[in-house]
Amino acid sequence: MSEQNKMKVYPLICSITFLSLSIATATLADKEIADTIIAGSFSTAHDLSRLPENWEPLEFKDIDSHTSYQLVRENDKTVIKADSKASSSGITRKMTVNPLDHPFLSWSWKVTNIYEKGDVSTRDGDDYPARIYITFAYDADKVDFWDRVKYNTIKLFYGEYPPINAINYIWASKASKELITPNPYTDKVQMIVVESGDDRLNTWVTMKRNIAEDYRKAFGEEPPVISGIALMTDSDNTGESATAWYGDIVFTSQ
Repeated sequence: MSEQNKMKVYPLICSITFLSLSIATATLADKEIADTIIAGSFSTAHDLSRLPENWEPLEFKDIDSHTSYQLVRENDKTVIKADSKASSSGITRKMTVNPLDHPFLSWSWKVTNIYEKGDVSTRDGDDYPARIYITFAYDADKVDFWDRVKYNTIKLFYGEYPPINAINYIWASKASKELITPNPYTDKVQMIVVESGDDRLNTWVTMKRNIAEDYRKAFGEEPPVISGIALMTDSDNTGESATAWYGDIVFTSQ
């Protein structure tokens, strides 16, 4: 595996680039209204020249070309626009959410195209025009002795634990909807195909997922506390291009 592709592997195999999503000193959601926690209130942003509050760039030092993310007006609403041209990067937010109290994640997204070479089963095809990462905090009771040693070593050097696992909701090119499959680089990241193919290109699609139930299906156990969220549109493995838009993102109790 090339150094470039190694940097796309999630922090569970010690890519410290992704530690910005770890539990550490977690940032609270923008606001909590009754049973709703707002993760991305993009539609309320007024300054289009910067990323939304509490969101940060996620870039890979060995990948020269980064996907661009910016707030734009789309159909009289402010959303995140991502442009990827043989590039890879994301935007992330630290936040703490109990998936047993707020198990549902809702968002909307739109993409211009899928990838001819996109393939969920291979590293060369591991690109998606749109995806959302949900990371879960390290829990010592869920790992064996040697994994505890590994996590404690990372914390010793970097001051915080990396996430224990992650769910990756993806818009795939060819895979069947509802497929749950490990990322080609690590089974610590389980990918769930929530949209696939070109039937709904250039159309806003609204999604709602039960994160707690998806975690149980993907990992066979109860979910730990959520430690962060990330958006990513990437095309560096396939060498292709895509544009995506992301709307507001919320966690809810029902």
